[in-house]
Amino acid sequence: MAFEPADPALILPGESALFQRDGYGKPLIATDARSVYAFCLLIRKTEELLLKLFTQGLLSGTTHTCLGQELCQMGVVRALSHRDDVVLSNHRNHGHFLTYSGAFVGLLAEIMGRKAGICGGIGGSQHLAYRNFHSNGVQGGMTAIGVGHALAMKFRNSEGITVVIVGDGTLGQGLLYESLNLASVWNLRILFVVENNGIAQTTPTAHTIGGSIDARGAAFGLRTWHLDDSAPNFLSAAEGVVHEMRSSRRPGFLVIDTKRIGPHSKGDDLRPDSEMAEIRHRDPVNKLGQFLLKDEREAIEAETTRFLEEAHQAALNSPEARFPKVPKHIFSIAAKPKPGQKNDGPPRTVRSALNSALHRMLAENQQVLLLGEDLHDPYGGAFKVTAGLSTAFPGRVMSTPISEAGVVGTGIGLALAGFRPIVEIMFADFVTLAMDQIFNHAVKFPGMFEEAQVPLVIRTPSGGRRGYGPTHSQSPETLLSGVPGLTVVFGSNRHDIGQLLRNAVLEWPYPTVFFEHKLLYGQPEDGTGYRILPADPSDITHELFPTLIDGTQNADMTFVCYGGAVSITEALVSKLAAEDLASEIVIPSLLSPLPQSLVRLLCSRERVVVFEEGHSEYGFAAEVGAALAESGYKGKFQRLGAPPIPIPAARSLEAEVLLGEIELFDRITRSLLAEIGSQP
Repeated sequence: MAFEPADPALILPGESALFQRDGYGKPLIATDARSVYAFCLLIRKTEELLLKLFTQGLLSGTTHTCLGQELCQMGVVRALSHRDDVVLSNHRNHGHFLTYSGAFVGLLAEIMGRKAGICGGIGGSQHLAYRNFHSNGVQGGMTAIGVGHALAMKFRNSEGITVVIVGDGTLGQGLLYESLNLASVWNLRILFVVENNGIAQTTPTAHTIGGSIDARGAAFGLRTWHLDDSAPNFLSAAEGVVHEMRSSRRPGFLVIDTKRIGPHSKGDDLRPDSEMAEIRHRDPVNKLGQFLLKDEREAIEAETTRFLEEAHQAALNSPEARFPKVPKHIFSIAAKPKPGQKNDGPPRTVRSALNSALHRMLAENQQVLLLGEDLHDPYGGAFKVTAGLSTAFPGRVMSTPISEAGVVGTGIGLALAGFRPIVEIMFADFVTLAMDQIFNHAVKFPGMFEEAQVPLVIRTPSGGRRGYGPTHSQSPETLLSGVPGLTVVFGSNRHDIGQLLRNAVLEWPYPTVFFEHKLLYGQPEDGTGYRILPADPSDITHELFPTLIDGTQNADMTFVCYGGAVSITEALVSKLAAEDLASEIVIPSLLSPLPQSLVRLLCSRERVVVFEEGHSEYGFAAEVGAALAESGYKGKFQRLGAPPIPIPAARSLEAEVLLGEIELFDRITRSLLAEIGSQP
């Protein structure tokens, strides 16, 4: 990615006395004692200023300073020199960010909640974004995203390096190990840096880490280094690691011993005075200053003080961060979908329609990639949707380890890097293993950072009625629809399901979960008799993911259903027709965000019944009912679904839990009879 020189708003006139910048605006920090001391001191004084502002009640929230770790945080980031290099950091990120950007005003203003903040006040201390730098406050959450960035560079033959920085407290997080494994299996140029300061929040990591830290990287076949930020040659050694990474084109694991002088956050430091005295005695920044003549050191200290006062004032001069208008959601209005490829042959099954759509996207767009378990030929995925694709597109259809969180995180990184990844989760039940990546990462990037797009699609087979039992038969769209900023699509055999998938992958730049009901794969794709509900002006993505209707406004009741519930509803409607009850069927493909055109349609209907295969509490049916109530709906509303219990494996028991047309018919007729009986 090519960058323009640094934004002049990020540069203070006096910075040239302390550091220079390269052609892309990144600080240039030489290895002589004066240059290193000056930049370390800038970081330290920035952190001390932030803590002072907190004690004065001028900042809110939290911050995690790198006091004592300034040299450690500079080490690797300082040595990065390629415009494609990526840095992914964590909650303790200020030193990394300042070494990457030199944006002292931007950082101060961000944490102070000012408009001039690098992220306009949205990210605060822990969530910073600038060019190829991103940080997130969830421990280990960026590791798999780094794998995705590194995989993107490998596809593009870039010389860039991805650097993922964690603390030793993160070594208990499982996603880190999924990421190490993926980096090794795919032989990616990614450097995992562990800043080993010996303490998590207040617990010494000697009490929480078993075995050797170095051995963790070596166990996955990663080239491993161990450095100490108090060593005289630390910066040159860190630079050597970066050079070796760039030339070797393989993953690496770097452990840096360091010590934290400041608290975890603001005032939560319980370490004894004797331990703190030893840490201060070790302090690499103070030792650097001792190499300088007194006059030179004092001149640098005076210049950094003046510079930080100027930066602080510039941040203060910026107005408080305000929304021009508080957003209702993170989405932009979608473009109209491009015409699909008409099927002039015999009717396709849902499986073949999806397979054809995937094949066509892979053929037409080099940015489309498929990742998931067992996708390769001759197996072609658990439900054979990807059959033939790995043969036709070698290298772009990737069978992965069983690492749902890691693979979804990889997809996020690929999407941020400009690819159009499609991740298949073998069973929708397993999406829960990736919930942190979805809830705290995928939807947060476009929600927090205006320039970030995450066109990630997670395909997953859902639903029961095959006897797969409690953890392979669920309908977790209820969970996913409640994630702010996540698009949830659930097509049916009445939709052009291949076009729905194309729209999600190619036309929609936001993370999407694309549900496919298992029982529909073998069903013919046939929308005969259904028409598309016209869009409402306030709809966000209706034209990409349309709602279908069959029936008339004057029907006795309107059924809303989706996915695998459609065929059961159609059978129910036939039984009701035999009783001279006219029905209308409405089939949305978009569950979240809820289409306003659907709400407006239902407000005009006398009796609305929402049927979903899974339990209906706190889910799609509940949201439809709430939207109707808020719109002043005066008709009758009913939701039907399974009870909130595990779905049995025995087919006889499963049939009693998951409602069929006979059970639905009984419930509908009973409610109608009760309604008639209550009338005067």
